[in-house]
Amino acid sequence: MLTNTEEAPVHVAMIATHYPHAAHREEFVERVRKVAEAFRSTPGCLSAECWLSAEAVVSIVRWESDEAFAASLAALGAADLDVAFDEREARPREIVRLAAA
Repeated sequence: MLTNTEEAPVHVAMIATHYPHAAHREEFVERVRKVAEAFRSTPGCLSAECWLSAEAVVSIVRWESDEAFAASLAALGAADLDVAFDEREARPREIVRLAAA
């Protein structure tokens, strides 16, 4: 139980749903797995996974704090990974950021 002077940790998550064209699905799964691996290598990343549905490739990433989230995104931006949205995707990505207290 937390006292009045303690703060609950704020975990942050991001769910990104991607809709690749069928011809690019396997390539896209590999792209998402590489990004998940890069996230997992950053301090404060609790988990990073790639999930599949019939039409989408979904990445789910969790961090221990807003600071860890920001640092992971900065590290990803500096990495040599293909994260561009382009014609390989049938429709725009859906990205949801969540915070739990």
